[in-house]
Amino acid sequence: MIVFDLECINGHVFEGWFDDRDDLNRQQEQGLLQCPVCDSSSVSPKLSAVAIRKSASPSLGGSGREMASQAHLDAMAELAEKMTAYVENTYENVGSSFAKEALEMHYGAKEYKQIRGTTTKEEEKTLEKEGVPVVKIPILKKDNDDLN
Repeated sequence: MIVFDLECINGHVFEGWFDDRDDLNRQQEQGLLQCPVCDSSSVSPKLSAVAIRKSASPSLGGSGREMASQAHLDAMAELAEKMTAYVENTYENVGSSFAKEALEMHYGAKEYKQIRGTTTKEEEKTLEKEGVPVVKIPILKKDNDDLN
């Protein structure tokens, strides 16, 4: 298993885990790679630091490392689910009207409230230019139990 830093055409950086470099290349050629932030399929690997382990940890055998790695992945997944639930339960979803709503609140035309939604690249630039504070948080897509 190898981890590559990936970047989409919109500049979002994220990790991808692959069997090897050939697996990365195959998935990239087939258009299977997708940005978790903006769903862009235009994704390419970034240069990243290389780590070389000189020796295995004496306290963890092969299965011990796998268990620790799985525990780490489980903890990250749980944290991501909690973060997603918090954002969904705390912020009002205004969908594609996010930029309009944020600007109206910024200039006092509407009362402030916590909102979430989506923007285009142009809307992001406008919000930044107008000094509207925005935080981008990737939200996990939920599986639809009705679909196979």
